Amino acid sequence: MQIGIFTVGDVTVDPTNGTAPTEHERIKAMVTIAKHAEDVGLDVFATGEHHNRPFVPSSPTTMLGYVAAQTSRIILSTSTTLITTNDPVKIAEDYAMLQHLADGRVDLILGRGNTAPVYPWFGKNPQDSVDLTVENYHLLRRLWDEDVVTWEGKHRTPLHNFTSTPRPLDGVPPFVWHGSIRTPQVAEIAAYYGDGYFANNIFWPKEHYQQLIKLYRERYAHYGHGTPEQAIVGLGGQFFIRPNSQDAVREFRPYFDNAPVYGHGPSLEDFTSQTPLTVGSPQELIDKTLTFREFFGDYQRQLFLVDHAGLPLKTVLEQLDLFGAEVLPTLRKEFAERTPATVPAPPTFENRKAAVSANA
Repeated sequence: MQIGIFTVGDVTVDPTNGTAPTEHERIKAMVTIAKHAEDVGLDVFATGEHHNRPFVPSSPTTMLGYVAAQTSRIILSTSTTLITTNDPVKIAEDYAMLQHLADGRVDLILGRGNTAPVYPWFGKNPQDSVDLTVENYHLLRRLWDEDVVTWEGKHRTPLHNFTSTPRPLDGVPPFVWHGSIRTPQVAEIAAYYGDGYFANNIFWPKEHYQQLIKLYRERYAHYGHGTPEQAIVGLGGQFFIRPNSQDAVREFRPYFDNAPVYGHGPSLEDFTSQTPLTVGSPQELIDKTLTFREFFGDYQRQLFLVDHAGLPLKTVLEQLDLFGAEVLPTLRKEFAERTPATVPAPPTFENRKAAVSANA
């Protein structure tokens, strides 16, 4: 199991004191969080891609390249790379370059994005979002898998004898997870290529995501990649923990109530009962996280959102320290004991490179 964190990079007022970081402070804080994630032993740091306020991470590869130079072990990923509004040629080249700089410690989660106004900003029509997702990914795969590509589609100019540079490191492209919260076509394309499927199940009840993950697993087997249980699945989550559960609830409540995504909606108690959000003690987080496999089956990656809603950097770093000391060792032990040997290991550059060599 790969266990890590992701950030959406929101710039939000701290409801306890009325202050907000500047964009500069927030960007620097995200880098500090990424480095600290490695220090406490996490496996993955992922950043979102947003082009609208109140979010700042508009250039994930720039940030991850900067982080790569200051880390040595942690996998650097995205919690969304917009397959719809980004040119697949630029995605192919940017992430291959990042892969070289990070010595292979790179993968990405592709998604449609959930902000309709972004599409016209990049010359796209939101009504084409599913078509763009499918067409752009087919092209992206060819750009990574083939040295010379001649291609023609509906949504961009043709390519004639084009080579994307640099080529993927050692001939092994970055691993792709396809992120979705509502689109069956995304599960289908992930299954077709044998890629990972990341269900960022942080907002809706589990039953919704169970249907999507079940579809992905069935189609993964249909395309001959293995059994449904061998499909590569990732899940999202959120937490706020303190040694004492009541302290966690009292401290986090004002941040939850004013969060830009779910603030002024369901109560904290309702939200924690219906979604993966845990607000409580380390043991409560352990117990709840270990139930995820009961709902979704065995899976390979668990990412948590920890730095949103205006939480100060100091608090986020405290959360990571407490998680690394009190939660992470137990989760690793329990997942190792509960995961059958037939379930594939999480994808890494090293084990994928070894598989390519073995099949050569």
